[in-house]
Amino acid sequence: MNAECSSFMMNCSKPDAPSLLEALRPVFNLSAIRPVTNISTITNVNISFILYGILGVDEKAQILTTLIWQSVSWRNEFISWDPQQCGSSSITVPRKLLWVPDVVINEFMEKNSAPFTPYIYVYSDGLVSDALPVRVVSSCRLDIYMFPFDIQNCTFSFNSYVYRKSALQIDLPGHAGEIFQMSKEMMTTMGEWELIGITVKKFVFNADFDNFYEELRFYVSMKRRSTLYVVNLLIPSCFLITVDLFSFLLPPQAVDRSSFKMTLILGYTVFLLIMNDLLPVTGNTIPLMNVFLSLCLGLMVASLLETILITNLLCGSTHSSAVPHWIRVLVLHILGKLVRLPPKSRDLQDVTVSSVVEEGSEAPEQKRPLNEDKALDELRSLGKELQGLRLQVEQHLGGSQSSEEWIQVGCIIDRLLFGLYVLFISVSFITIIIMWAQ
Repeated sequence: MNAECSSFMMNCSKPDAPSLLEALRPVFNLSAIRPVTNISTITNVNISFILYGILGVDEKAQILTTLIWQSVSWRNEFISWDPQQCGSSSITVPRKLLWVPDVVINEFMEKNSAPFTPYIYVYSDGLVSDALPVRVVSSCRLDIYMFPFDIQNCTFSFNSYVYRKSALQIDLPGHAGEIFQMSKEMMTTMGEWELIGITVKKFVFNADFDNFYEELRFYVSMKRRSTLYVVNLLIPSCFLITVDLFSFLLPPQAVDRSSFKMTLILGYTVFLLIMNDLLPVTGNTIPLMNVFLSLCLGLMVASLLETILITNLLCGSTHSSAVPHWIRVLVLHILGKLVRLPPKSRDLQDVTVSSVVEEGSEAPEQKRPLNEDKALDELRSLGKELQGLRLQVEQHLGGSQSSEEWIQVGCIIDRLLFGLYVLFISVSFITIIIMWAQ
């Protein structure tokens, strides 16, 4: 047993693989213990990986699926031979014949479904290298508030479940920048996500009492390719909201503006139903993209309600009473000047009414000296007719004046709401763009 537990040179009977395998047989019997001659010796385990592809991101389940090539190496102090005597400087042996560190990824959510590699490399100086593909289905805290311009940061935490720091230490051979560059060159998937960085940090945690264990944590940063969502969601929404904005230029008296806006809302609703599959599904946060689309739909609905109000003012003005004094002062005189639509003058209408009445009153005086009794009767009947005519003219002009004032009120409110609509769209869109840009 002393010979088996020592790190002395192994002797091969022949310089071939069977003789080397026979010389390694005593080491295979020690696969249950950590391969050190002194139990106080620390086993250094080097861990590295290459990210081959980002297979999928499930925002609702908060799961990241990747394919990595994991490399783990350590030194077995029971193994040492002369490459010239044994005919080779390395050999592959079944993984189950040697001690393998129990280093796992803490974020694992499912069993590794990648093809299994049953062999590991053993070198003449005792170095053991274990490389295998791993399909990592890991938990990741995904924040999709900035969708589709979001950047996600997920972690791969490597540590041992059994061995503490006094027995096993985890290190990174090289730098994290090398892992990132190699992963960028070796990535085979060109899907929705783009790898933008890999960093690493080492942590030491207190397990119990004075026992500590180490954890090597890799931070994988990836950015979503947003071109698909910009072309299919953002640009069409901006086009439709622009069409709805310019629909305010249609005259509501001559054109059925409300039907046009209702058709636009119906088309946008169908568009959202078709593109619903492109939006992420999650339960913790609402993406900014959903807020943007809801804002566009809400603005269209508000525009339709404004059109209904203005149409009611314009079309129902003929059956309405006179404009109240406070509305005339507030809308016609104050808001009219604000939106550059001053009220029309009423002097011309008063002059028209006065001229008609004066003509009717002067006519009998010119005919009075013509005849005596007969002329007087005719003048009396003519005066009654003129009084009736005057009442009809005043009623007609008063109704048209009231209708004209309501039309002015509707035009002023329409222009005012159009200005507020443009202002709200500008502020909202600029705010969302700034948030996306940051």
